[in-house]
Amino acid sequence: MAKREQVSTREPDNIEIGPPKLTRFERARVVGARALQVSMGAPVLLDLKDPTLSPIDIAIMELEEGVLPISIRRALPDGTSQNIPLKWLLRPEEEKKLRGKKEDS
Repeated sequence: MAKREQVSTREPDNIEIGPPKLTRFERARVVGARALQVSMGAPVLLDLKDPTLSPIDIAIMELEEGVLPISIRRALPDGTSQNIPLKWLLRPEEEKKLRGKKEDS
């Protein structure tokens, strides 16, 4: 059997690997994984007014509200990786929304 190398995982105070926002691929993966959980009976983390929503719609709403306790692991080819809380990656989108509201005022 091949011997596995020790993998370094960093958990710093800022995002060091990849872009400072959630990529479309990460978003699809998170929404898909959460929709599967909801469809298998996991509790919904939001108070829903419409009980007929699909699991995908519920997952998207939970992602946009920032209530999912999920971390994204980003890895580099040299084996190092970084666990990034989902809330850190959602901040740029929230700041854009806030800036858009300020400009409208």
